Order: sequence, then structure tokens, then C-alpha cells
Amino acid sequence: MVHSLKKARRGNAMLSDRQGLIIWLYQMKHTKHLRRFGNVHYASKRMKYAVLYCDRKEIEQVKAKIENLPFVRKVDYSMKPFLKTEYENAKPDKAKEYDYKIGL
Repeated sequence: MVHSLKKARRGNAMLSDRQGLIIWLYQMKHTKHLRRFGNVHYASKRMKYAVLYCDRKEIEQVKAKIENLPFVRKVDYSMKPFLKTEYENAKPDKAKEYDYKIGL
């Protein structure tokens, strides 16, 4: 059931290109207001920021709207979609490799 649901989601437009916005706030009590702009993924009370995900097509408009809010200090783009997550020359750990050779 779970696998068929995942396949159905891949085929549909449910999974869209998304990008995160890092929103630096003056006070954390206004974090709830950010929900109307997208999905609030994480909020740090100590560092006073929130990570909000929205569609990549709408990212410019959402950023402009959020920057105009009085409780927002600064808005940055998340660079996660532009980072390469496939590693070519990942070297295995020698200790783990040795344990497998022993045959325990």
C-alpha cells in the first residue's frame, strides 16, 4: 500500500519543485503567521529563525511579501536545491571494512 502511494505521488503533480526560505525574526511569537506562505519546516527559538518551504515558481513573490512584514529581520534563500548530493569518491571506513573481512 505504501509503495503504491509513493508511485502515485511521483506520477502526479503533488511533488513539485520546492525551495526553502530562511526567515530571521525579531520575535518568535509571529512564527504562526508564516504558515500562510508555505510549509514551516523548522523554527529555532534560540537563534530566532524559521525555515519555510514553498514552490520554486512562487519563491520571488513569497520572499517579497515576507520581507515587508514588520516582524521579519532578514530573508535568505536556502541553497540546498543547488548543492550536489551525489558523492563520487566516498572512501569507506577502514575499521568497518576490516570487521567484514573477519566474518563474525
